[in-house]
Amino acid sequence: MQNLRHLVLALVLSLYVSRYLGLSNGQNATAVKVDVGFILDLSTTAGKVSRTCISMALTDFYTNHNYTRRMIVHHIRDTKSDIVDAASIAIDLLKNVQVHAIFGPQPSTQADFVIDIANKSEVPIVSTATSPALSPKKSPYFIRTAQCSSFQVKAIAAIVKAFNWREVVLVYEDSTFGSGTIPYLTDALIEVNARVPYRSVVSPSASDDQILQELYKLMTMQTRVFVVHMLPSIASRFFLKAKEVGMISKGYAWIITDVLASLLDSTDSTFINSMQGVLGVKPYIPRSKELNNFTRRWKRRFRQENPDMDEIELDVYGIWAYDSVTALAMAIERTSSAPLRFKQQPATRENTTDLAAIGTSEWGPKLVESIRNIRFKGLSGDFHIVDGQLQPSAYEIVNVMGNYGGRRIGFWTEKHGISDQAKTNGRVVYTANADDLKAIIWPGEISVVPKGWEMPTSGKKLKVGVPIKSGFGEFITVDNDPKTNATNPSGFCVDVFNEVMGSLSYAVPYEFVPFYSPGREYNELVYQIFLEKFDAVVGDVTIVANRSKYVDFTLPFTESGVAMIVPIKYDERKNAWIFMKPLTADLWLTTGAFFVFIGAVVWVLEHRVNKEFRGPPSKQVGMILWFSFSTLVFAHKEKLVSNLSRFVVIVWVFVVLVLTSSYTASLTSMLTVQKLQPTITDINDLIRNGEYVGYQIGSFVEELLVKKKLDKSKFRAYSTLEEYDEALTKGSRNGGVAAIVDELPYIRLFLAKYCRKYTIVGPTYKTAGFGFAFPMGSPLVPEVSRAILNVTEGDKMTRFTQKWLGDEADCPEQDGAVVTTDSLKLQSFTGLFLVAGISSSLALIIFLLIFLHENRDVLASHDSVWQKLVAMAKIFGEEKENSRNVSKKMTTEPNDHDLATTANSVPEDIIAAGSPQSPAISISHHGDGDDIFSQDEGFSTTEPGTPIHDSIAITETIRER
Repeated sequence: MQNLRHLVLALVLSLYVSRYLGLSNGQNATAVKVDVGFILDLSTTAGKVSRTCISMALTDFYTNHNYTRRMIVHHIRDTKSDIVDAASIAIDLLKNVQVHAIFGPQPSTQADFVIDIANKSEVPIVSTATSPALSPKKSPYFIRTAQCSSFQVKAIAAIVKAFNWREVVLVYEDSTFGSGTIPYLTDALIEVNARVPYRSVVSPSASDDQILQELYKLMTMQTRVFVVHMLPSIASRFFLKAKEVGMISKGYAWIITDVLASLLDSTDSTFINSMQGVLGVKPYIPRSKELNNFTRRWKRRFRQENPDMDEIELDVYGIWAYDSVTALAMAIERTSSAPLRFKQQPATRENTTDLAAIGTSEWGPKLVESIRNIRFKGLSGDFHIVDGQLQPSAYEIVNVMGNYGGRRIGFWTEKHGISDQAKTNGRVVYTANADDLKAIIWPGEISVVPKGWEMPTSGKKLKVGVPIKSGFGEFITVDNDPKTNATNPSGFCVDVFNEVMGSLSYAVPYEFVPFYSPGREYNELVYQIFLEKFDAVVGDVTIVANRSKYVDFTLPFTESGVAMIVPIKYDERKNAWIFMKPLTADLWLTTGAFFVFIGAVVWVLEHRVNKEFRGPPSKQVGMILWFSFSTLVFAHKEKLVSNLSRFVVIVWVFVVLVLTSSYTASLTSMLTVQKLQPTITDINDLIRNGEYVGYQIGSFVEELLVKKKLDKSKFRAYSTLEEYDEALTKGSRNGGVAAIVDELPYIRLFLAKYCRKYTIVGPTYKTAGFGFAFPMGSPLVPEVSRAILNVTEGDKMTRFTQKWLGDEADCPEQDGAVVTTDSLKLQSFTGLFLVAGISSSLALIIFLLIFLHENRDVLASHDSVWQKLVAMAKIFGEEKENSRNVSKKMTTEPNDHDLATTANSVPEDIIAAGSPQSPAISISHHGDGDDIFSQDEGFSTTEPGTPIHDSIAITETIRER
């Protein structure tokens, strides 16, 4: 049976050779033969797959295309997985066969040597090596016809981001292939806020014991997400051992890179069984009719050539090999004519592998120029080479399930991110959402997404650093048990931490380790985490920017802010000038200025029409001041004639009403409510008066005070509440301080004990509060932060606060505590003064316009400007005609007594003037109550019983006449 199988294989091969030779001797008889070397590792499945694909590519190319210029003559060599053999084969092909192009080898470690040799001989080398350490930019004769491994790192980072994993351990083989991609992968993970705490390097020749030793080390770490970048030869052994030690189980997440994921379909079942639940990424090859037809033909051909192998599937590297040979044949056909020969150089020694004896190809430079930029539609899709590099396409995300390799669960593209279908165009919306993937079966055959980290099960406890300090023991204090030598910290911060850790859904063993801090150097304490001496720090540690450079803080568990406490003193309410305090100085001045301004405006509006606003200058000045200030107590009695002045006074009276009401309320508050007042109101008082200021030893508040421009020589540091009280009692001039600047939690504690003597003043400067510190990137940080939120929102935080810090509201001496009544400021009345000013100015403008219009003849005269101004001033100083009627009114029904009074009031000289030569004035009365004056030749008086409205008006009229 075996002999029969060999006979059939020999027959098939002979038919193929005869067909190939027939094609060569038939329609391609005139074609120039171009020798091309093919370096393959035929000891691997990938090498055998590539050999079949190469043979079919040559047959298909010269059968389906009428190319007659040049024809590839292939020379296949087997490297047998040896780097030295690969280099020797390349030298042999170049020197003895004088090939003008080389395809392969596929392993990056072998290709590295061959590329250097090809560059020296100027012969193009076409390879599917994926390591980014091999660069077509640095090696001009290297053409990569596979996607570079660095292209996949963003796809892997997107998976890590989609599942919110914060730490990833990289596992790779110690070779050019393994190390070349790791820098790119690390950078991509950092971009999605994932940390790489450890890199596990495994030698390709490592023994099983060495692999187990490395796996045990990984098990002791918290991280449970691993990215494996290995070739199948070492990866198969690695995963078998990982399953053996229980790392392919619940809680673990594994991601494999493209080389391993692309070869899953051609991997034996034992290897697949050890990778159940593993995720992977591999280049996406779109299905097509041509690919389906080729796959069927390839399977038949492969079974014929490898009858002893189990049935495997065609992988992406086989498809790339097919397209690569097609591209090489096309480039050879298109390259311009040149001598197919080598420029020989004299050999320095007689050795068939001497590089100096190879020479350089005269046709190679033209061929490499043709193939470095080629594009066509191949089995892999758009086969586009730019500057010697195959351009990337989408990546498949696969999940290893069952015995059939990877099951597709989604896609990733650089434009669209993760999606459930291959998007090649459309609107660019990048996503990294795990919901866009199909259901995943994780290691351990579970559907629950691994958290990505776990506490190690080796019994290791977290080392939690706690400060040993003096003072403020309510927050944290450390006692040592002399019998057990154990550390027993207590205090508010310790109770909160114990409660938070106990509320986690899993047990986290930890132990407290004291850290002696005589000067309370909390920066040094936090830095111990960065030095890996502590796994966490618990205490009254404030979250500040410079500390966050070395550690990660949880959410704060106390209130935030920095404020100032100062002594308070009783208010001297017997102060003779306390009536001035309700208003600030600028408000007093503004109010006085407006009183004068309003009086002046009213005087201008009433001067010509109201007799009470006329008279000597001293009287007029007095009237301006008297009228405006009398409105302060609403005691003005002068009658206003002008409607404009009435409008101004109405608005001003409203302003005065608001001012007086506010003044009365503020003064009342100062005299009755306020009992105590602070000695310092804000930090500017300290700077202005040169006072000493205190702060807590080792606190970051010292840096804050320096930023606020305080003199550092005026700083004094303290460590206990009692020292605070003593320093504030002495005062700045007696060896103490005028104020203490500290964080609110300490201030609340201080005021709870000394609630009668001190108070908080000035603005509160924002800080983040107290938090627990962990190593940067620690997965415990988000877990503990969520637990802190649950604790702070419950009743337990209130109980902890009352237990250790007390309740400031319970202080009986705080009844009638400080009530700060500030003086009224000008800003509060800006709107009122603006309204009063605008209304007064508007009335004044209207008056001036009317006055100018009435005297437009003066303005139109030919006098000089100064003469016009003098004339206008003289007119303004004269009494307006209708001002004569301003006096007391008489009753509308006069009697004989009124007439007698009127008669007696007329001066004798005016009566005597009533001669026949003088014009007489008669007064007639009409039914509407108006008096009509008429002139006669003689003087006559009004008959008795005639109603007169205003005797003074009559008198003025007679006097004028």
